[in-house]
Amino acid sequence: MPKIETNARYFYELVGKTLTTEELEAILPVAKAELDDYDGEILKIELNDTNRPDLWSPAGIARLLRSYWEIEAPLYDFFSTSEETFDHEGRVVIVDASVTPIRPYGIGFAARGHKLSGADLEALIQSQEKICWNFGQKRRSIAMGIYRSALITYPVHYRGADPDRTRFVPLGMDEELSLREISTVHPKGKEYGHIHAHDPLFPYLHDDKDQTLSFPPVINSASIGAVEEGDEELFVEFSGTELKDLLLAAAIVACDMADMGYEILPVKVVFPEETEFGKEITVPYYFQEPASCTVEEIHKTLGDPLTDDEIVRGLRRMGIYAVVDEGRVYATVPEWRNDFLHAVDLVEDVMIGHGLERFAPVMPTDFTVGRLTEAEELGRKIKDLMVGLGFQEMMYNYLGSRREYIDNMRYPAEKCIIIANPMSENYEVVRPSILPSLLESESVSAHAPFPHRIFEVGKVAYIDDSTNSGTITRNKLGFLASDSVMGYNEVSSYVSTLFYFLSTEYTLAEAGEDGRFIPGRSARIMVDGKEVGIFGEIHPQVLENWKSDTPTVGCEIDLDTLLGH
Repeated sequence: MPKIETNARYFYELVGKTLTTEELEAILPVAKAELDDYDGEILKIELNDTNRPDLWSPAGIARLLRSYWEIEAPLYDFFSTSEETFDHEGRVVIVDASVTPIRPYGIGFAARGHKLSGADLEALIQSQEKICWNFGQKRRSIAMGIYRSALITYPVHYRGADPDRTRFVPLGMDEELSLREISTVHPKGKEYGHIHAHDPLFPYLHDDKDQTLSFPPVINSASIGAVEEGDEELFVEFSGTELKDLLLAAAIVACDMADMGYEILPVKVVFPEETEFGKEITVPYYFQEPASCTVEEIHKTLGDPLTDDEIVRGLRRMGIYAVVDEGRVYATVPEWRNDFLHAVDLVEDVMIGHGLERFAPVMPTDFTVGRLTEAEELGRKIKDLMVGLGFQEMMYNYLGSRREYIDNMRYPAEKCIIIANPMSENYEVVRPSILPSLLESESVSAHAPFPHRIFEVGKVAYIDDSTNSGTITRNKLGFLASDSVMGYNEVSSYVSTLFYFLSTEYTLAEAGEDGRFIPGRSARIMVDGKEVGIFGEIHPQVLENWKSDTPTVGCEIDLDTLLGH
């Protein structure tokens, strides 16, 4: 989960009042956060919600608390819309068609009227890193840069540049390097240069006098991009792959900077082609759609018949303006939020804004006796059997990276469920198999005494066009065994023993093509003519991908199919 650090005095200035540690701990759950540590000077706050990037900054949390206490209702008047555009006063960003295939979108806004303090700078850098790392998938989809606006001659140009012929002095160095050299020599280049290393052109940002602003998403220039304490005029730029995400990130940072004391100035962005918001957009730009739900949904979900005024006030305390009309709540989504995907998201804010402590506890009137389902009973029995066979149980996350679930496993990507807008590239794929998780553990266990035997009983999900949703979720057993003498006969004996104690007869069939296993050294498990699983020797290429050199066998069994045979 994201964690922020902030000077306590600076944070309380943003909040508008000083709190005791006990008061802060009591109020932070409103922001789905908790106080992790406080040494008398620095507050460490852990955020427990990954879909609220607006709260990943001291200003964001302070904004919510001010609203919750009804100290100040958040209202920002610098957002352009599809119906109203503010005067950009000559501040323009021109996006060239050459970036379309590599990093298609670049936007920005300007700010003035406030001297940048050390605490301000630390907060902005922290927000930059949190947004770009978590929300922006380690700068792949969102990168942010801050520059000295007074040194810029507009329009700013965002284009693709020759990586070998385009040169500038990067921040933190005093010698001119090419974009390709920066990608391999500069510390930030070593960290992020791989994002565009194989592209024919690299993203490049410069002003109308050819002064370099940056090489996004890697590093700023040492001149215009060297922001320091005391700077009063700033230009904030965002580049990436999804325009909506960039506009949201810009909205968050613009609101934060307004709360710091800056006047936010609009910048017109001209794209080479039409976007979903037009060919020209003035940033900051408000693009959110209204959210709504019925009053009945609120009453049913919360179990408390709140009045219309209580609903509106609860949302207002969360920074949301709303009205109730004919039994339906209509809410204006704040500029800095984009997390209202379902009616229940609005209900949740009503609940928090109303106050959890104001809901009276009610004893249940119905009492039932719980019991395990057939699937749970089978799962427990299999766990006992696997432990009896010398295996150690493991538990893993259902989400992982493309590298883990697809690339390393030689697994077809078209069968995988890909998250459309993941908060991190580490959680962008729903696991289609348990084996990659087991191999991840095996890859870091080389120094443990052999043999290694591990298993998990858990859920997987993958594409299935035969279902209404186009996906299917299954309960599976996955196990892995690794040793110098491990092979087909060993894994076959594990399967035979398992099915013997399950009192289930099975046959084997040719496995066919499966990139996870060695051809001819694997088999499908058949029960009553239905495939219930597969086992075999893990392919050497898969082992190499996981940096493992010990012979390894694996097996996966579909428990739902096995249960229904």
